[in-house]
Amino acid sequence: MVDADQTFVIVGGGLAGAKAAETLRAEGFTGRVILICDERDHPYERPPLSKGFLLGKEGRDSVFVHEPAWYAQNDIELHLGQSVVAIDREAKSVRFGDDGTLVHYDKLLIVTGAEPRRLDIPGTGLAGVHHLRRLAHAERLKGVLSALGRDNGHLVIAGAGWIGLEVAAAARQYGAEVTVVEPAPTPLHNVLGPELGELFAELHREHGVRFHFGAQLTEIVGQDGMVLAARTDDGEEHPAHDVLAAIGAAPRTGLAEAAGLTIADRAHGGGIEVDEQLRTSDPDVYAAGDVASFPHGLFDTRLRVEHWANALNGGPAAARSMLGRGAAYDRVPYFFSDQYDLGLEYSGWAPPGTYDEVVIRGDAGKREFIAFWVKDGRLLAGMNVNVWDVTDPIQRIIRSRARVDTEALADPHVPLESLAP
Repeated sequence: MVDADQTFVIVGGGLAGAKAAETLRAEGFTGRVILICDERDHPYERPPLSKGFLLGKEGRDSVFVHEPAWYAQNDIELHLGQSVVAIDREAKSVRFGDDGTLVHYDKLLIVTGAEPRRLDIPGTGLAGVHHLRRLAHAERLKGVLSALGRDNGHLVIAGAGWIGLEVAAAARQYGAEVTVVEPAPTPLHNVLGPELGELFAELHREHGVRFHFGAQLTEIVGQDGMVLAARTDDGEEHPAHDVLAAIGAAPRTGLAEAAGLTIADRAHGGGIEVDEQLRTSDPDVYAAGDVASFPHGLFDTRLRVEHWANALNGGPAAARSMLGRGAAYDRVPYFFSDQYDLGLEYSGWAPPGTYDEVVIRGDAGKREFIAFWVKDGRLLAGMNVNVWDVTDPIQRIIRSRARVDTEALADPHVPLESLAP
């Protein structure tokens, strides 16, 4: 039973936290809502940080989830630039790190997100070594790319995942020289598999990006605090004025671990383990977004999803569960990317080793196609590249778990809607 005397605390001020707060009010909750963000900026969305904002096509104000005045207007107690350092589950309170203030909760939502993985090599303390996760990172990197473009400077990127490739595309559009170092044989190897990874390698090569596959950085060489070069484990040395570490992100589970909440194993993403309604091992504590590992019935496994749509939808789902109105959270994972003139949307979950074949509809050579990952005749995932308005039927086919005719999947004359039950 939820009443006006209850206090709901949200730890984490990203998209998931802001949308959870919005949902609590939209669902009629009249108690206290306390949103705690360890950044000084109001809650914002992260995709523009490696896309439109980084390229200068979108202004700073465009990234925020709500106008700053929205929080007071909706009686959301917003604490910016403050971190929670401890959860006392027995006393049902959280403790601020700056002054030790204790805040009581009736229900607690943890949406602490993820943090960039760090390069554990000599030279990472140099001024020209960067990460991209926060708005402040993007603001700094935008200036760096602009300067590299003016001066014909060199950027070395460790990692050919989505962030690495999107920043590579932005850097080339600024005019910087770019080298991407990746231990796998293709970009996005652990996401798309070898079948599609090479397509992205060719896209970037056409725009002047150099790749060094099968290697990883071992040292960043500098002088007087500045970056001069980046060395790899096969003895190569790449000129560099700046280096971006884009080697993935780790869930920020420290607060939950210290509180004794169950953490998923590494095979399932290592996030905070939650049930289908996003409840943790403590029935009064919930988790959502990048930090949560949740059971997904469609794929018969636990997933930890770091993409925008999971924060957008997971925060509200957790809020409804906190109100006792929850349902199984089983959204089809979704993400998008923009690189040069290529735009794509990906729905589903099909890492290498989980599928039998990749079916292509359209012309992959012209980069206008849809790729389908199929297992035992069932669609696990679909990615549309420069083909639009097909996400809904792709997701319906995935959700149906029905067997599909792969020849029909490959035939552009067969409407996808006809294959979606």
